[in-house]
Amino acid sequence: MKKFYDLGKNILFPICRSLTGNGVRKTLKIIKKNFPILKIKKIKSSTKAFDWSIPSEWNISDAYVLDKNGLKIIDFSVNNLHLVGYSEPVNKTFTKNELFKNMHYLQNQPEAIPYITSYYKKRWGFCISYNQFKKFQKKYSVKDNFKVVIQSSFKKNGYLNYGELVLPGKSKQEILISTYICHPSMANNELSGPMVSMGLIDYFKAKKLSKTLRFIFIPETIGSIAYLSKNLDYLKNNVIGGYNLSCIGDDRQHSCMFSKYHNSPSDIAMIEAYKKLKINNYKIYSFLKRGSDERQYNSPGIDLPITSIFRTKYGEYPEYHTSLDNFNLVTLKGLTGGFNVAKKSIEVILENIYPKFKVLCEPQMGKRGLYPLLSTKTKSKLIISYMDFLQYSDGSNSLKKISNLINVSDEASKKINSTLLKNNLISN
Repeated sequence: MKKFYDLGKNILFPICRSLTGNGVRKTLKIIKKNFPILKIKKIKSSTKAFDWSIPSEWNISDAYVLDKNGLKIIDFSVNNLHLVGYSEPVNKTFTKNELFKNMHYLQNQPEAIPYITSYYKKRWGFCISYNQFKKFQKKYSVKDNFKVVIQSSFKKNGYLNYGELVLPGKSKQEILISTYICHPSMANNELSGPMVSMGLIDYFKAKKLSKTLRFIFIPETIGSIAYLSKNLDYLKNNVIGGYNLSCIGDDRQHSCMFSKYHNSPSDIAMIEAYKKLKINNYKIYSFLKRGSDERQYNSPGIDLPITSIFRTKYGEYPEYHTSLDNFNLVTLKGLTGGFNVAKKSIEVILENIYPKFKVLCEPQMGKRGLYPLLSTKTKSKLIISYMDFLQYSDGSNSLKKISNLINVSDEASKKINSTLLKNNLISN
């Protein structure tokens, strides 16, 4: 993981990313340089995506505030968190009171610059530390004026970009790995997911895979919504589970959030991974505490059984959404720990067989020689087992789980699976 840790820390961290724009494209191009098979895709602004529309493409070249002496007292080029994301262009002089109405800070974290955005309503603003705010309060009078310059732009005919990389497996069944690339310079909340995803691609790319791995690098929320709106039928037919990677690089704890009903292959694999890695002190967050793209994947009608993997969950650590979320918080050791959990969870799913029916409703077993053509009062145990096996072959149950559900041995379950495969009644 060191290669991708260094890439994140030294190359990706300074880039100002948002939902759309040059920062996202630059980030994707850097990932593609490491993995040429990554496909960079785009969706035009104003495109409908379920109940949403793709926003105008936003780009920022510079932003700053000058005091009465022409001194630059707030500077986007020093820290890109200083500017409220998606700020509209400004070139105007303001009074102290007018400027301060558009400044954001955190009194309970006086050294931190907060991360603030306004994606869906046009406004402008700056973010500073509370200590900096207090200095401004003391230094400047209400009669002082300030020059505000924000060199931003909105393109109604712009694009939302995302990256997609597929590692084909023997089966059409897929594991979806999703992470986001839409935040400016924050290490855990933003870059830990992409860094771990790159580590996973690097690890699995040379393996003979039993199932297909699909990796996506998207803007959070609107990116997953847009991706689902374009690919939902395919995903529902092929994805058996997967992981949303977020805040996976600190070294404080291990935690996760199961899919909505806590019963997906990725939920079960998650627990197995912790067990295999001998990680006993981990936390499972309720789905009611959701806040990342697990919301979209598990939404009604979407129903993709995606689990989230964290070290310390978003919103649960003090540095979250501030300038303190940096590479003092995200360590190589912490990131490697997150990578190991994600890798092992994927390996557990790859090792398991998840039978899925290919015939709607109960199939005609007699014409396949799997059911007696003469009706009698008794049926053999094997015939009953075939029918029971099919009842639980919905793609969400492993062979082991089906064995337990229908009360047959693992060996018997394997033989039944083989027979039903040969008769084209299920797929694996």
